[in-house]
Amino acid sequence: MITLELKEGRAAGEHLVDHLQLCSLAVSLGDVRTLICHPASTTHSHVPAEIRRRTGITDGLVRISIGLEDPEDIVADLEQALESCTP
Repeated sequence: MITLELKEGRAAGEHLVDHLQLCSLAVSLGDVRTLICHPASTTHSHVPAEIRRRTGITDGLVRISIGLEDPEDIVADLEQALESCTP
């Protein structure tokens, strides 16, 4: 399990998960496939922003559960999605 913090915040987190091709969006991170979750827009969207921030769940937080795919494919997918987040 790894966590990324996107300094651009919620919009960047949503953009990232929308632009992945190999990694799948999920709220449960237990699987053999690589799964990704953006808590601010999914699992914790009902929690007030101030409480999320105090507990470390920022708008740019993304959780990734690495699966059994080829590591180079996972990295390439993350790279292309991250590159699409920056102007």
